[in-house]
Amino acid sequence: MQQTRLDTARIRAARRVIDPIFLDTPLYRCEALEPGLGCTVSIKLETANPVRSFKARGTEVVASRLAERGERAVVCASAGNLGQALAWSGRGRGLDVTVVASRFATAAKLDRIRALGAGLELVDGDHERARERAAALARRDGIRLVEDSLDVETCEGAATIGLELVAAAPSFDTVLIALGGGALATGVGHVVKAMAPEAEVICVQPLGAPAMTRSWRHRRVVTTDSTDTIADGVAGRCPIPAVLDDLLLVADDAVLVEEASIVAGMRMLLDHAGLVVEPSAALGVAAILEDRDRFAGRHVVTIMCGSNVDMDAYHRWVGAAPRRPGATSGAG
Repeated sequence: MQQTRLDTARIRAARRVIDPIFLDTPLYRCEALEPGLGCTVSIKLETANPVRSFKARGTEVVASRLAERGERAVVCASAGNLGQALAWSGRGRGLDVTVVASRFATAAKLDRIRALGAGLELVDGDHERARERAAALARRDGIRLVEDSLDVETCEGAATIGLELVAAAPSFDTVLIALGGGALATGVGHVVKAMAPEAEVICVQPLGAPAMTRSWRHRRVVTTDSTDTIADGVAGRCPIPAVLDDLLLVADDAVLVEEASIVAGMRMLLDHAGLVVEPSAALGVAAILEDRDRFAGRHVVTIMCGSNVDMDAYHRWVGAAPRRPGATSGAG
C-alpha cells in the first residue's frame, strides 16, 4: 500500500495514551439484523463511553500531547461530538477548551459540551462557518486549533478501532465506515489495508452531504454550497485535500445513501439490536439496505460511531414502537 499520512507504529503508540475506557469496545455478531439485511453483520460499538462516540480516541491523543508540551488552551470547531470529546479529554489534563459550533447544531450535543466544562461559542451558519471562527480564535489567542481529520492525531486515534477489528474479527469481508471529514474512514481504512488487505473498505455518506464522496470519485476536491441531511455528524461541504489523498489510498468504494434508508437503518438498529444511534451511525446499515445483492453472503462489519441524538427528533424519525395488544411491562 502507498503511504498515507498515518503510521501503524504511531497508531499502536496512540493506544497507550488513550484512556482505556474508550478502548476495546464491544464487537459482536448481531444475528437479529441478518434476516432483514441478507448478510452476516457484526457491530463495532463506539457509543458505550462517556462521550458516546469514537471521537475521544483522537482527542485523547491530541490532549495528551498538548499537556506534555505544557500548553494550556485549545479550540476546535465541532458539530457536537468532537467538542464533547475534546472537552472530556481536556478537562482531565487541565486544558482550557473552547468549542465553536453552529447555533443550529443538535441541542443535546451543545448541552453536553457545556456540561463537560468547555467554553462554547455559537455562530450563524453551518459547520464551515464554525471552522472559520475557530481558526480566527486560534490566531487571535495564539492557541492550538484542533482540526478534525486534518490533524493526524485524530485519524490515528480513530485508527485504533481498526487494530481492534483486525485482531478480533479477522474473517470479515467488508467494513462499512461513515464518511464525514474522513478521520474515521482514513484511520480504520489505513489499518485494514495494512493488516487485512483482502477486506473491502467502503465509505458511506448521505446523498444530502456528498462532498467527500464526490471528491473521492473525481480524485480531486469537490465542494458543495450546502448540505441537507439529518446526519449532522457527517455534513461537511469542504473536504480537506490531505485527507482526501489518504482516502484515495485506503477506500475501495464510497457510496451515497438516501435519507429514508438512514431512518430505516436507525429503526432496524433500535428494533433488532436495541441500539439508539444518531443518523451517522446508521449509514452502514443504510448502505446494505440499498444494495442487498452486493453484500449477500458476505460478513460485513459496521461501526456504530455515535449515539448523541436529540431524542425529540429521534422519535419523529423512527416513531414510537407499536405495543402488542395486551402486552405488559415488567422484569424478565
